[in-house]
Amino acid sequence: MKPGLTVALVVAILLALALLTFIVALPETTRADSGCCAPGSGALAKDFSAYYVPAWRLLHDPTNVYTKGSVPDGSPQVLPQPQEFKYLPSFLVMAAPLLLLPYQTALLAFDLFQLLLLPFIAFLLYQIMKGRGVVAISVVESAVLLAPSPFPGWGLSAAYYWQWGEGQAKVLITFLLILALYMAKYGHPKLAGVVCALASFDPRFLVLAVPLLASYSKGKWTQVAAPFAATFGVLNLPLLSPGVAAGMVRMLESGGAETLPFPYSWIPILAAVSLTVADWGVVKGAFGRDRAHAE
Repeated sequence: MKPGLTVALVVAILLALALLTFIVALPETTRADSGCCAPGSGALAKDFSAYYVPAWRLLHDPTNVYTKGSVPDGSPQVLPQPQEFKYLPSFLVMAAPLLLLPYQTALLAFDLFQLLLLPFIAFLLYQIMKGRGVVAISVVESAVLLAPSPFPGWGLSAAYYWQWGEGQAKVLITFLLILALYMAKYGHPKLAGVVCALASFDPRFLVLAVPLLASYSKGKWTQVAAPFAATFGVLNLPLLSPGVAAGMVRMLESGGAETLPFPYSWIPILAAVSLTVADWGVVKGAFGRDRAHAE
């Protein structure tokens, strides 16, 4: 069998298994429980509530975008109370269209949208790794599309089970990171900068991808940086509102940026790390050339 067909078969199996995990996780989206990682804390709203309610507040009550819990401002009621928003406001700008749907429907729509991104992620990974061996490509595809971590009741992947069950955004950020790397590798540094800005709502994962992004950009950092800065500035214009900026500072001071990795956090981590390891020769060579030029 040709290498391309072998990879296509592996990807088809991985996508089928991903769909199975999605189906297993669907009932979790309607439960009020302690989630994956807060045993004994009682019933909690899904993480998606930390996007949906603050998106409404951004439009109607920006002072309380980063306020934890319920506020008597007419915002959508999510029981027992909405989770705290911990991203840059750029994410709320992108999430605002979900307000056209009721909360539970919006959560399902967000999950489905991200599920449909998986085939595109698989294609971009293959393009980035084209020329590598079938085994290397298959390992990276498996790490990103499935994040194998079977656990009783959680399907084949604890990471993806809670990604779907909580209505998290980790598949979206993974897609954006991989798309930015693809754009950089195939000679579109300006578009890579724009996509990086879209992915920067949680900058922790973007930082992991910087070595590979720098390597693929082949010294065209200014062409990446200028569109990144412009797009980042536009998307985060809400920070010019004193209430939003002050709320973000309070959130950070209270430890909002110190959140430990949850199972779903491993999806973008595995994407950035596995690609970097697979293309380590390119990264090492690029930084070696940079040092040589500097000397």
